[in-house]
Amino acid sequence: MIHIIIITLYTLSLLLIFVFSLTQLNLLLNFLKASKKKDILPDFKRADLPKVTIQLPIFNELYVVERLLDTIVLMDYPADKLEIQVLDDSTDETVEITAKKVAELKVKGFDIKQITRKIRTDYKAGALREALDEASGEFIAIFDADFLPKKDFLLQTIPYFQDDKIGVVQTRWGHINRNFSLLTKIQAFALDNHFLLEQVGRNSKNHYINFNGTAGVWRKETIYDAGNWAGDTLTEDLDLSFRSQLKGWKFKYLKDIVSPAELPMHISAAKSQQFRWNKGGAENFMKMGWKVISSKTTPLTTKLHAIIHLLSSSMFIFVFMVGVLSVPMLILKNTTNVYDSYFLLTNIFLLSTLFLFFSYWKVYSYKKKKTLSFFFQYFVDFITFFSIAMGFSFHNTLAVLEGYSGKKSAFIRTPKFAVKTKSDDISKNKYIARHLTLTTVIELAFSIYFLYGIYTGIQYNDYGFVPFHLMLFFGFSFVVYHSLRSVNIQGMTDEMKKEYELPTGGNIKKQEVKMFSE
Repeated sequence: MIHIIIITLYTLSLLLIFVFSLTQLNLLLNFLKASKKKDILPDFKRADLPKVTIQLPIFNELYVVERLLDTIVLMDYPADKLEIQVLDDSTDETVEITAKKVAELKVKGFDIKQITRKIRTDYKAGALREALDEASGEFIAIFDADFLPKKDFLLQTIPYFQDDKIGVVQTRWGHINRNFSLLTKIQAFALDNHFLLEQVGRNSKNHYINFNGTAGVWRKETIYDAGNWAGDTLTEDLDLSFRSQLKGWKFKYLKDIVSPAELPMHISAAKSQQFRWNKGGAENFMKMGWKVISSKTTPLTTKLHAIIHLLSSSMFIFVFMVGVLSVPMLILKNTTNVYDSYFLLTNIFLLSTLFLFFSYWKVYSYKKKKTLSFFFQYFVDFITFFSIAMGFSFHNTLAVLEGYSGKKSAFIRTPKFAVKTKSDDISKNKYIARHLTLTTVIELAFSIYFLYGIYTGIQYNDYGFVPFHLMLFFGFSFVVYHSLRSVNIQGMTDEMKKEYELPTGGNIKKQEVKMFSE
């Protein structure tokens, strides 16, 4: 019976990963067709440009807030048609830094205002919602604190709103610190796939896409029509995006307009961001899944892609299960002859990986010269990315399970660093979590577990699983090593040590929320 349960769960996980890889392949075909076309900026006259409000939601951003404001005021747009709202929910010295900077910019003639709230309900969503009523612009551009939009951003986006059906224009993220470390490189690798293959692949066929929380522009009417910003999920951007498209609004994605930003440079920052994105995705599936399925105006193919989109964070559950169950599967393979023919079916994981490998290659090589050395570098980067992504699978699985359970938690902010060179010391950032967590201890146990899997394969002279277990061992070890590097046990507080209940009924410390909650 135990054998059957292991095999059933393993097979189900493999099949679901395969289905996901097929949707990626479909998006790849869409992307390849769309990549040959250029977006044509509609003609416009500066005198006819509408009024725009730029909203800058910030929370404890003392390292980057001045850089952000200095960048935003360089925006090339008629001064009498541009308003800037700094939505400052900070609880530290950022408030004073921002107030001083805003005052300086006001003296220079900029229409800029710092908006603070005494009661910070609904985190970022609440700040955006409350400030919207004060916004005088017909269109709302939003930038997070780490973004450095180019001065022609509004001139490259606002003209598309001449189409009355367009509710959102979203641009692609760039990465100013892509090569800072291996951690930033693999994050850029993953995000490039989302912003090129997925966003382009969906938008080119009029499937639902998502506003990415920043570096985009909303028609104010669209926000109100869709029910305004809501804070009942951790990804308010995905939530409002789907509600808007269900109401019939069109989204325009501009693949060749790049908005530079900073990637998380510390493992705790990356984990906090991953937790929010993956839990929020699960929460949005619970909130929006049936609305998409029951929509009478949404085409079937768009529904399928939308549901896969909402379920994408759940892939971490299945990747984690495949990894954990691969060791007992290896033992079953070498201790019984009953399931010999079945193990041929497990090659489906290899096929899924090949689909993803090819898809990521097309994104990686987009508008770049393809050489043998370039392909070799891609191969190394893909294996590294795939390994570290699996190393995050336990952490992200917890986030997804919490999202599906309906358990609420604080919005996990991602600390910014504003470093300029590789030699800059990021360890002095005051927002970094420095406490040991039970999650890290469990991840350490899994790295040892997969080392045992490597040993078992060698013992059986069965090397089929060895590359997979090597990748899992490297991925989990990478996450554990970087998590332990910043631990300061003396600095732990009772607040940091608080535990929360998992959907499974167990207990584990929630490492990010206690440190970064607003």
